[in-house]
Amino acid sequence: MISDVAGASALGTAPAATFWVALEQNGPWGAQAAARSGLDPDVGMALERTCKEAGGRLILIRRPGAHSDSQVGRPQRVYLAGGLFENPWMLQESVDDPAALLRLPWTALREGDLAAVQATDPQLDRSPVPVLLVCTNSRRDICCALRGRPVALGCSERRPGRVWECSHTGGHRFAPTGVLLPHGQTFARLSEASAVAAVDASMRAEVPLELIGAAYDRGRSHLTPAAQAAESTVRAQILEPRLLALSTTAAPLPGRGDAWACQVTHVDGRHWDVVAVRESGGEDRPASCGKAPVSTWQWSVLSGSGR
Repeated sequence: MISDVAGASALGTAPAATFWVALEQNGPWGAQAAARSGLDPDVGMALERTCKEAGGRLILIRRPGAHSDSQVGRPQRVYLAGGLFENPWMLQESVDDPAALLRLPWTALREGDLAAVQATDPQLDRSPVPVLLVCTNSRRDICCALRGRPVALGCSERRPGRVWECSHTGGHRFAPTGVLLPHGQTFARLSEASAVAAVDASMRAEVPLELIGAAYDRGRSHLTPAAQAAESTVRAQILEPRLLALSTTAAPLPGRGDAWACQVTHVDGRHWDVVAVRESGGEDRPASCGKAPVSTWQWSVLSGSGR
């Protein structure tokens, strides 16, 4: 892809979500997957809208490989991932009617209140392992399917039950892209090997060293874009693999519409004061496969010393 050749930075491009609802839906997906799939469009649009209004994100998932076009009569797996700010958790269940998800406790999901979420549905169980979602939404961007499906399938064969194909995650210029749940950590330019490494590292709540850095680390979804860029930059600077070792805040710089003052804090007490600047990405490039070139942007992080 052109963005690969250009070495475009993926910093600060994670989709915004303080929690995730991942719903299994087999068969083909349209460009707007929630409204154009085998899922009832009214239910899909209502779920997508309600998740967004509560600060979360709905994403459709399916097993890698060949897909049946029909979901009728089959229970559908659901993952709920929350608590991203402090202690990420993930619940799972199978539902016969996705419309039942509209009764989820949205405030509790947004606040990461695990006990309150579990209290609403006794069928929800803690997921024993994290999962990696790889975008393969071809109707949104053909590169996601051409690049994402082989990665998802290959990784799934090596780590069965730990990998799903998923609908659009944003940042398709960085395909294959992935989302690690429950942490909301997002990746760019995955390969089969790096996807396997991400799955393995997730058992330790870590980012594999090969996915640390501006080419691969899109950031954690609960952070603002500026905070994502700042945290990922410090993570690369100190080679910190632990996902929960860093926490980050960001505030706009007075009089600047393109810069944020960020503080990245380590669990050992160190902190870094950095400035994240949203600037031109240089030459125009397509935002996705087959599209006309458009102006681009990227994050530049002026890193300070740790204290």
